[in-house]
Amino acid sequence: MSRQVVGPLGWLVEATRPVSPAARRALERRWQELPEHVRTPAQTLGQFGVECEGTHGVFPRCNFTCTPCYHSADANRVRVDGAHTVAEVEAQMAYLARRAPHAHAQLIGGEVTLLDPDDHATTLAVMRRHGREPMSFSHGDVDFDYLNRLVTGPDGRRRLRRVSFAVHIDTTMRGRRGLRRVAREADLTAERARVAAMFARLRTERGVRTLLAHNVTVTPENVDQIPELLAGARGLGYGMFSFQPAAFVGDERRWRSDYSALDPDRIWERIEEGAGARLPYRVLQVGDLRCNRTAWGFYTGDRWVSLLDEDDPRDLAVRDALFTYLGGFHFSAPAPLVALRLTRVALAHPRLVGTALAWARRTVRRAGGWRRVLAERPRLTTFVMHRFMDASEVAPAWALLESGQMSPDPDVRAVQERLSACSYLMAHPEDGRCVPACVQHGVLDPAENAALAELLPLPRRRAASAT
Repeated sequence: MSRQVVGPLGWLVEATRPVSPAARRALERRWQELPEHVRTPAQTLGQFGVECEGTHGVFPRCNFTCTPCYHSADANRVRVDGAHTVAEVEAQMAYLARRAPHAHAQLIGGEVTLLDPDDHATTLAVMRRHGREPMSFSHGDVDFDYLNRLVTGPDGRRRLRRVSFAVHIDTTMRGRRGLRRVAREADLTAERARVAAMFARLRTERGVRTLLAHNVTVTPENVDQIPELLAGARGLGYGMFSFQPAAFVGDERRWRSDYSALDPDRIWERIEEGAGARLPYRVLQVGDLRCNRTAWGFYTGDRWVSLLDEDDPRDLAVRDALFTYLGGFHFSAPAPLVALRLTRVALAHPRLVGTALAWARRTVRRAGGWRRVLAERPRLTTFVMHRFMDASEVAPAWALLESGQMSPDPDVRAVQERLSACSYLMAHPEDGRCVPACVQHGVLDPAENAALAELLPLPRRRAASAT
């Protein structure tokens, strides 16, 4: 019978365990939840991580009027309330933490910077306390003062050591100061540079680690401008470029084009043109490929290099080893713990060291050799395309899924398959379930935001009611 190690040594053994039993169980559960058609060797869900999570019903209001917008018509009738946000995020993250001990989570609603900086910082702390790595979603039309107050407490001391932001900047947006209506994506390059510079300033002046992503809504009007958008932005400091083809979801008053004409292959070709490289998205799969395409890599100068070569069997073996030995690994844990846990993996499986070194040599060779890599500091850059579905498609498909039925109609069934493989979920602790983002925005948001407008009315509505 093995004896359990107790005391400081026992704590150290458990703390440096590469993957916790809870994380392993979460992976197994996630894999079992997935439909058969996405259980491929390349699937990250259930093999490497669980999913991306998002908040809902916390601050739906925004001070922009974008075309299109996935929020319902009542979203801007809801008051931004810090106490409500903190309480709702606490409940949602606590529920998600019971599903998995750690994951990436998006602090998303309307415009996150309408929150008071103290409430924003408190909410991020709540998310981290529940094992989440939060990313705040914003239009970026803020000044450095807001970001500085976010990371610095009332006592003037730094309270956040790292922040992640996803900033949405494109020509579909209305309300940006000094740039209310812009016809060309290239005309926004200076704004993208201004936002990136603020986060660089956080790093240099406040010592805050930052991760900055860039979101773009794709429409028939700007799809062919993607190459020049990326040509101007890819060297500014954004670690991810995420493109979302517009869908008929949200406030129908803001629909302007035939979004059904957006072909995913055409969009991906434009992204590749702007990236200056072929972007392999099948080597690592996130959910259903009809919903997500993701290419992980890095730039050395103007050359983008994939972290894994999908045509090299040795790289595919690296991927499989990554899933086997580091599936569920908490890479956002404190750096000393990450180093100790990786050391335990290497000691337990010494052949992995040789595998990793051989992969590094191949990757550096593809990047142009050690001299180039050392001269041109590599910049990790991920390209993503997320395709949301029309609300009119989602509603009947979800209703059938809720009743345990798969539709015989191939189009409805395709929507059901995509929903079942969703990689972006939102928690509903009140009824003990998580729902796909397409369901949240296309089915649940209208009633939820109408109720929030009564719970958190804007001041003018409160005054009118009192009268």
